[in-house]
Amino acid sequence: MKRILPAAALAPLFALAASAHAEVRQAAADSFFLAYSEPVSAPPAKTYAAVTAVPMWWNGEHTWSGQASNLSLKAEAGGCFCERWSGGSAEHGRVVMAMPEHLLRIETALGPLQELALKGILSFWIRAEDDGTARLDVEYRVNGAGSSGLDALAPQVDEILGMQVARLVRYLDTGTPEAPAATAAAPETTASPEAIRAALLEQWKREAEAARGAPAKAAPAKPKTRPSAREPAPKP
Repeated sequence: MKRILPAAALAPLFALAASAHAEVRQAAADSFFLAYSEPVSAPPAKTYAAVTAVPMWWNGEHTWSGQASNLSLKAEAGGCFCERWSGGSAEHGRVVMAMPEHLLRIETALGPLQELALKGILSFWIRAEDDGTARLDVEYRVNGAGSSGLDALAPQVDEILGMQVARLVRYLDTGTPEAPAATAAAPETTASPEAIRAALLEQWKREAEAARGAPAKAAPAKPKTRPSAREPAPKP
């Protein structure tokens, strides 16, 4: 959503995302259904409040303005899921149902899907658990014409929405939506022990041949003592 893009630009845009996405439950040329289910450490009231605080967890790379702080959501029926910046404004969606601590439902065709004249319903279900925490279930249903090719778009949308859900869960659990910095892992050795030994022997062989081919260093010669021009040469 960072800039106004034609539908053909969906693939490179979505390819930038990386997330542990759930699954595409259903996909056809005229529709798809995505679903995610994540436990969170927060109680239902806090979970619902976090869902409505979209600027706190949405990835700014997937906005028209490039800044998540330009997003807003009025969590009541008819409320706008909007973005406003100095260069313009956009209505990403409109709330069609708001039940605090239980459900927030938005009618939205996210990002570049907007220009395809699609109808999408994004639902955030909050289920109370016995221990006082909550489970967050997110569902996204999109419908369009048979020529929309939504079965091809579904995996790409899944990547983007899955990333947003993961950021929301991290925000609830840790207070920040950002993933911890990855630690570079040592490369794994996939070669067999026999192959490793053979490679070492080959390396030692090359080093030995190089050593044999190098000229031996001669011992430094002792300097010859010549008689001084001022002294007579010794008699035999």
